[in-house]
Amino acid sequence: MSIQRQRIETRYSEIVIHNGTVYLAGQLADDYSGDIVEQTEQTLANIDILLAEAGTDKTRILSVTIYLRDMARDYAGLNQVWDAWAPRGHAPARACVEAALYTPEVLVEMSVVAALP
Repeated sequence: MSIQRQRIETRYSEIVIHNGTVYLAGQLADDYSGDIVEQTEQTLANIDILLAEAGTDKTRILSVTIYLRDMARDYAGLNQVWDAWAPRGHAPARACVEAALYTPEVLVEMSVVAALP
């Protein structure tokens, strides 16, 4: 079984596909100046783009791990955006944890595993 890597960087690949499963590197917002709503919207938009490049979409997401800088402050805002974005009847397994992230301005990061059609 071959392994496909797309958007290869020095330390990681943005997309790895193996055995019908798509793995995305941790996704962030493009602009860290926004609040949790803006950063979550951008992060989910980036996930949509990468899933499309891999040949799948958000209805095929198997699991998501969400990392929040401040769970008490940002969990409600994250869920507001998530609930509008996640397709009804296709909710993935999900974990949400508080974590120190890439830089203090980053409020949310998501790691996604999805299936190919």
